[in-house]
Amino acid sequence: MADFFTSRIDHYEAHMLRNGDKNYRMLAELVPENTRKLLDLGCGTGLELDWIFKRLPEVSVTGIDVTPAMLYRLNQKYPEKNLELICGNYFDTNLGKNIYDTAISCATLHHFLRDEKIKLYKKIRRALKSHGVYLESDYMVDERRRNEMQAENVKVRREKNIPDGELYHIDIPYTVENQVDMIKEAGFSRVDITNRSENGAILIARR
Repeated sequence: MADFFTSRIDHYEAHMLRNGDKNYRMLAELVPENTRKLLDLGCGTGLELDWIFKRLPEVSVTGIDVTPAMLYRLNQKYPEKNLELICGNYFDTNLGKNIYDTAISCATLHHFLRDEKIKLYKKIRRALKSHGVYLESDYMVDERRRNEMQAENVKVRREKNIPDGELYHIDIPYTVENQVDMIKEAGFSRVDITNRSENGAILIARR
């Protein structure tokens, strides 16, 4: 996974913004005004933070990403901000307990399967304060497309002899309803859907 993104670092932002920055901007607008500590999972070069810092310039951010080159770019962009950057796999990283007002993930979790996600959502919920909010903006598809892409994932992993649990860059998105069910199964009390389209949505989960 890290090798994939490192090889694309020079064109990453242009690629992610090829259809504009609407999703990043809308995610930023949903971050509660009272957020003082924010957790960004799969922060990359901080495209969502570009907008969040405009709204909340004093917010303290913990960003986690597996790609050192991405984190270097983010740190170069915002040397004056209160950033704690962790190079690692957010599935294995200790997120702590009752620390963050808000947690976000943007265009990162569509690479992973259901059981992995539920475990992560439980960690996110535990890391949030009692009033905490989790925002997820991601690629989501219909049932037919989900089944096709899940089958392709199994095929690719088998052909390449990729062990279960090893991070590998391949899209395996779920439906919006699947995602909502997973987040609720992890213990969140409420999940709202906004900015829904045929290719995704933004989910707002209340602890």
